[in-house]
Amino acid sequence: MTTALVLGKFLPPHAGHVFLAERARELADEVIVLLLAHPDEPIPVEVRHRWLEELLPWATIRSAVADHPVDYDDDAVYDLWAATIREAIGRPTVDLLVTSEPAYGDRTAARLGARHVLVDPERHAVPISATALRADPWANWRYLGPGARAWYVRRVCFVGAESTGKSTLAEALARIYDTLWVPEYGRPYTVEKNKTGEAWTTDDFIRIARRQQADEEAAARNANRILFCDTDALTTAIWHERYLGRPSPEVEAIAALGRYDLTFLMGTDVPWVKDKIRNSREVREQMQQRFQDVLRDRPEPVLELRGTLEERTARAIDAIDRHLGLRPPA
Repeated sequence: MTTALVLGKFLPPHAGHVFLAERARELADEVIVLLLAHPDEPIPVEVRHRWLEELLPWATIRSAVADHPVDYDDDAVYDLWAATIREAIGRPTVDLLVTSEPAYGDRTAARLGARHVLVDPERHAVPISATALRADPWANWRYLGPGARAWYVRRVCFVGAESTGKSTLAEALARIYDTLWVPEYGRPYTVEKNKTGEAWTTDDFIRIARRQQADEEAAARNANRILFCDTDALTTAIWHERYLGRPSPEVEAIAALGRYDLTFLMGTDVPWVKDKIRNSREVREQMQQRFQDVLRDRPEPVLELRGTLEERTARAIDAIDRHLGLRPPA
């Protein structure tokens, strides 16, 4: 039984890494993929480990964190890395070391008792590198797996009181940017809740907040560079205050997990549209004031959008370009 080793920082994992691992799979009975991380790298090792498990479910994934120097001419440095590799994979040798790196492949393989198999060092098969991805992930989006896409995707959130056009603008911008948007889960939940006639409880709001974030995370894995979110868990926390008369630490804790790159507060300068679950114009103004108060503490840019749908759309596109550096596809 032959064993092939593929190693790297996988910062982030990409289609080129998958190509390399698939080549190793053709050559050996078992493939070990070893993530060698430095403690100061921007993406945590456990996150990258999960991504590799998802991308390569047939491989054995191992991780190690070390702060050894990188010096392709120093034998002592190679010895340090070889010792870390052997400890991480739990064996002294492997049959094959499969890399795209002529700079260190031969000398590393020799210390592991392996034959070095050099695969596509010029990156002709998959013309991408992790360095290029980190420099501009959006230009190289097609090379990223779902987990890394969710990490890099820019998230834009629309918040505000009832009947302020959040859903309409989120959906419109998703079409313009050829991407996805996340509808508000609280609305269909409320429709079904009202049918029962039961009183609202904190558990209802916890359920809504968790589902809103779960829907967002699922959409982020398939979005195209940017994701538009119709409300967030913070909105759920504010409505908990409204309906139950007090804050909910549990819902607020869920809301604290959300991360957005840009938030739009939708203005109330649009006609009130009554339906079966909305409150009133007066409540809309009260809730809008509460949103304004809470949004002062948001770390990301928060911009208010007013005017017609066309005016709001134009201002949103300008803000996304200005703050996030993303423009609609040509």
